[in-house]
Amino acid sequence: MFARNIANRVTSIWWRCGAALLSGVLLPCAFAPYDFWPLAVLSPACLLLLVRTVRPRSALLVGWCFGLGVFGHGVWWIQVSVHQFGVPYYIFSVGVTGLFVAGMAVYPALFSGLLSRSLRARAPILVVAPALWVGCEYLRGWLFTGFPWLTLGYSQTDGPLAGIAPLFGVFGCSAVLIFQATLLVQSVDSSAAMRAVWLALAVALGVAGQATSNLEFTEIQEAELSAALIQGAIPQALKWRRELRAASIETYIQLSEPHWDADVIVWPETAIPAFPHEVEEYVAELNETAGAHGVDLLVGMPTGEPRNGRYYNSIVDFGLTPGKYDKRHLVPFGEFFPFKNLISGLAMLLNIPLSDFSAGSAQATTLDVAGHRAGISICYEDAFGNEIRDGLPQAAFLVNISNDAWFGDTIAPHQHLQMARMRSLESGRFMLRATNTGISAIINERGIIVARGPQFVEATVAGQFQARTGATPYVRFGDVPVLILVCMLLAISVVVGLRSRRDVVNQ
Repeated sequence: MFARNIANRVTSIWWRCGAALLSGVLLPCAFAPYDFWPLAVLSPACLLLLVRTVRPRSALLVGWCFGLGVFGHGVWWIQVSVHQFGVPYYIFSVGVTGLFVAGMAVYPALFSGLLSRSLRARAPILVVAPALWVGCEYLRGWLFTGFPWLTLGYSQTDGPLAGIAPLFGVFGCSAVLIFQATLLVQSVDSSAAMRAVWLALAVALGVAGQATSNLEFTEIQEAELSAALIQGAIPQALKWRRELRAASIETYIQLSEPHWDADVIVWPETAIPAFPHEVEEYVAELNETAGAHGVDLLVGMPTGEPRNGRYYNSIVDFGLTPGKYDKRHLVPFGEFFPFKNLISGLAMLLNIPLSDFSAGSAQATTLDVAGHRAGISICYEDAFGNEIRDGLPQAAFLVNISNDAWFGDTIAPHQHLQMARMRSLESGRFMLRATNTGISAIINERGIIVARGPQFVEATVAGQFQARTGATPYVRFGDVPVLILVCMLLAISVVVGLRSRRDVVNQ
């Protein structure tokens, strides 16, 4: 009998782990490019069902399997970058990606273990689950410089909760989605009447979220500005070859030629793969041409002095209002190596060009562009809403340059574009997003793409955009209201749990 009970328990846990893995694999389908946003509620609801009745140790394992599914499907493209542009052996690239996925899966495991422990202490799931989920997402977006990819709220750029973003940001969207998921879970064991109540409340939250999308927090400052985003489509494998440098720069100049009458022209991240002193003739030509046409030409290129170890991933503004922005939030192992003295061999093995950038000043967040202040970000920085709001509400629009060529023809560029759209939603600002191989786009203040280019071909995305003024609630307060709510919900959970346990003891 004892052996049979043990066998049944093992079977039950492994069944739960398999179901959690499948649920996790489905969750990235809620994000771009699939955009089946209902899975942002259904997939977490499955996880809640799987862990609510098991012990905390088992819940950790179930949550970790869920995380393996989420990140194994959602960020598998890391392997492409490591293999094609690092060490071309699958045992290395798959191994590194597997370790990263296993590490990221710790966060859903942490959520599941804490949730199980809280429920066993009789904390109400409706209160504790949203707080723990958002808390774990926030931790993932901060710890070790942060990895906020696949934060649940990003799935709502085209979903019914898009209107929550200007109010409470991407984490606010996540909180509402998990609350909806808990309502579905509550309906499972309820009577028919209560089931209808729970489901109606879940639907009502979606309707309320949709209604908030009609709220206007910013207004037009200048309506008819023109932009040209230049996409050179230079293959990553060729980009840094010195003998091809001139041809690469000439490609961008030729693509820009028909658009010197625009208010702003934007070249992508490291469009000029050289320091200014290495291409002085081109720098002088661009300054002269842009100045003569009265246009701001924003160009991605490295700046600084490599010989003294201080160089930056920058945007240089040529022409009308010269200036420079240095990237502040660098990517570990891509733009700098943590613990460099200990892993210098890995840096040499990966052979990533300019992989020891210095971080720019935290206070320098904007540039004067087209007669307005523009909030500037480079590549991965647009994944951090609180950093984008550093330049707001002074900035009248946003500019992001990127290079997603590292990830090839995968889902990564689509996911990255979706995060950029969330930044426009949160800030109520247009964004001009120029990338090397796509997806270049002009995004309006509601996160809607008004012009976009194809991938992997030379292209120019030209169109109109607006300078806007004012501040959304998210710009004013950032993530603070959501974090306060998380703390309050956790405190309520503790109090309710203690009272419930005391009542049980008294009975």
